[in-house]
Amino acid sequence: MDALTRLGPLFAYPDDRYAAHIRAAGADHPAIARFAARTEALGTAILQEQFTATFDLNPAAALEIGWHLFGEQYERGPFLVMLRERLRAADISEAGDLPDHLRHVLPLVGLMAGDARAAFATRYLTPALDKIGAAVPDDNPFADLVRAARELTAQAARAADASGAGHD
Repeated sequence: MDALTRLGPLFAYPDDRYAAHIRAAGADHPAIARFAARTEALGTAILQEQFTATFDLNPAAALEIGWHLFGEQYERGPFLVMLRERLRAADISEAGDLPDHLRHVLPLVGLMAGDARAAFATRYLTPALDKIGAAVPDDNPFADLVRAARELTAQAARAADASGAGHD
């Protein structure tokens, strides 16, 4: 399973399976390892409070990438439609969130190949993650999670560019 795909569940509201999702994401990435270390002693209720304060109550760190790219502009509508079609084609459930939520977009990008992956990461995912990352203070453990997503996205785009393989 792709690293971006494994990272997607960590951008969902924490539940009793959250620690398992952290382990599944893999501690081989330094930012994921820091996130795991900083959150391992926290209970689910505290993680839920921090998640809500970080992403839900702070619009600058909202997890819907279309919001960061288009705001309330018309262009977000077609972007959501495009993502919904791609999620359905990839058999990725929206699970109650909008299709541009990171918990859906990361696994979708994880399934993309070659030029399509690099183009989507460069055009959409990287700029949104940069904005989200700027809104999450370094003393917040979720800053490590956003940093991991940003670094893995950049790595995926570089690998796709380098291979020049496949189109999506």
